[in-house]
Amino acid sequence: MKYGKYFLIALAVIILDQIVKMAVHFNMPLGSAGQIQVFGDWFKLHYTLNPGMAFGMQLGSDYGKLILTSFRLVAMFGIGWYLVHLAKKGAHTGLLVCIGLILGGAIGNLVDSIFYGVLLDNAPYNAPSPWFHGQVIDMFYFDIWEGYMPDWLPLWGGKYMAFWPIFNVADSAIFIGVALIIMFQKKFLVTASGERIG
Repeated sequence: MKYGKYFLIALAVIILDQIVKMAVHFNMPLGSAGQIQVFGDWFKLHYTLNPGMAFGMQLGSDYGKLILTSFRLVAMFGIGWYLVHLAKKGAHTGLLVCIGLILGGAIGNLVDSIFYGVLLDNAPYNAPSPWFHGQVIDMFYFDIWEGYMPDWLPLWGGKYMAFWPIFNVADSAIFIGVALIIMFQKKFLVTASGERIG
């Protein structure tokens, strides 16, 4: 099977992601009270719950989370199909590894969204159902800058902001996969026979 090992990469990401999330959930208090400084104020472990997507953004309706989780579910199957398709076309190993990382990260956060509302009872209080409304556990916090934005700035003026998202293993896998594809696209997006992908 040409693509089995890339699904194993995805599985390894999912397992590592869930182990870290469970360790954080069961061993760290939520929020600043349980924060652990790793490298001074620059890198911390900080247990937080993300009800939406990247940067905590949410779709603005009672069923926004359900729509987001359903989209993630469809995307997971799409990424899996694309991985098989690329492997059959003889895509570069580096590209397939990156897609495996992205798939593992997508599934890792999907597990939180589908099950954590029930298993960890972490769905928001106003969620229509705990199923498909679980909040994603984040913990890696690179505190590049935090403080109040100048009042004259549009949208963010006068607001307290921290410039770096708090993320998890799944997010890291997605970021690394996408970053490597962008960095090595000329090499990755050509098959062994010289055919251009996409």
